[in-house]
Amino acid sequence: MANILGIGNATLDIINKVAGYPVEDSEVRTISQSVVRGGNVANTLVILNQLGHNCTWGGVCVNDPFGQQIIADLNSYAINTNYCRLESQGSVPTSYVTLNQHNGSRTIVHHRNLPEFSFTDFQAIDLRTFDWIHFEGRNVTEIGKMLARIRQIYPDITISLEVEKPRPNIENLFSQVDYLLFSKIFAQFHTNNAALFLQNIHKFSAANLICAWGVDGAYALDTAGNISHSSAYPPSKVVDTLGAGDTFNAGIIDSLSKYHNLTTALSHACQLAGKKCGQVGFKGLVKY
Repeated sequence: MANILGIGNATLDIINKVAGYPVEDSEVRTISQSVVRGGNVANTLVILNQLGHNCTWGGVCVNDPFGQQIIADLNSYAINTNYCRLESQGSVPTSYVTLNQHNGSRTIVHHRNLPEFSFTDFQAIDLRTFDWIHFEGRNVTEIGKMLARIRQIYPDITISLEVEKPRPNIENLFSQVDYLLFSKIFAQFHTNNAALFLQNIHKFSAANLICAWGVDGAYALDTAGNISHSSAYPPSKVVDTLGAGDTFNAGIIDSLSKYHNLTTALSHACQLAGKKCGQVGFKGLVKY
């Protein structure tokens, strides 16, 4: 069991399930609608909690009914939200999700009217109790300051960084962490070959590199340059792919925090992500 701090987003997800993805300029009726807590880091912490870890969230929220719903949901998983910065203005980040019942795919339109978690916010966190800190690669300049603080004061804390989307200068963070978790979307901005992508990144980063690759599983490259691969573990029926990547990241952190090797971590993470795709939401996904 590890003490894990996650820095990043918690969102409100408005999920509309439809029979098939609508064509442009059409009108369709939803099969169902749900309003739930989402967000990359928040989802990952919820899975890590179910895997038996003590989790803390560092992020920004709004003190309104929707923000209170997000905080209440995280607290229901015993996630510490004491370091959350509550704003009196703005609105919670909101993802409008179209969930295709036919194949489980999800299409997201995201709205944000809220500041990012800052270095000043991060300085208020007592880092002494944490074994692992996981970052969502968002506000690059501020995260760079946070990483420098960790390395200066508590260099033994393990750090992972999720790199989901291309952002200006995000590559400046790559040399400051222990594990880089790349999305397929990010990798495909460079090449359609996962192993080649990791080898190119390895040229200027000493971190362990991991890349989820959807139905083709996932790849990893360790600090010595050795490539590992795990096949995917698809469910008998794909129901909901929303948050599968966040679940994969939780599986990686869970396994590595228990000192498993990268090959074992890849397989564990792919199995968890596959199980997630076979159910709606995260509740009851795993039992510690």
